Amino acid sequence: MKEAPYQRTAAVAYARKWALGRNPAYYDFQNIGGDCTNFASQCLFAGANVMNFTPDIGWYYRSLSNRAAAWSGVEYLYKFLIGNRSVGPYAHEASRPEIQQGDLLQLGNGSGHFYHTLVVTQTQPELLVCAHTYDALDKPLNSYYYTDIRFLHIDGVRVW
Repeated sequence: MKEAPYQRTAAVAYARKWALGRNPAYYDFQNIGGDCTNFASQCLFAGANVMNFTPDIGWYYRSLSNRAAAWSGVEYLYKFLIGNRSVGPYAHEASRPEIQQGDLLQLGNGSGHFYHTLVVTQTQPELLVCAHTYDALDKPLNSYYYTDIRFLHIDGVRVW
């Protein structure tokens, strides 16, 4: 297995292109729980260019009925990125100063439940994000209400 760089500019360009629309290549989860993590996964894929097709614990999308839970589920994506030792992107939970464009944020309610995934599009002078469900294009993070947040810094991508 080899290491490949995460293409942050590609992830951000994808986020900005599709923040206020839907890519027809992917199902829109808006009416079945929300589309935020599906959108974040699409952006992540734009920057990684590889999926992990491991049954049950991978990260991939072929169709609505043939996808990994990590593709569209907030907690599942977190567990995949933090625990991935195989093909695909991997991350660590970071502090605010470590965050770069193309990284992910997840918002929580304070009782350990994280419910929203956002894609970082700018870090200075303030954090701006793109998201789906409540569609946002370069929206300031400080305009969101949340009681907990985790920052996921994408460290790289593993390929065969």
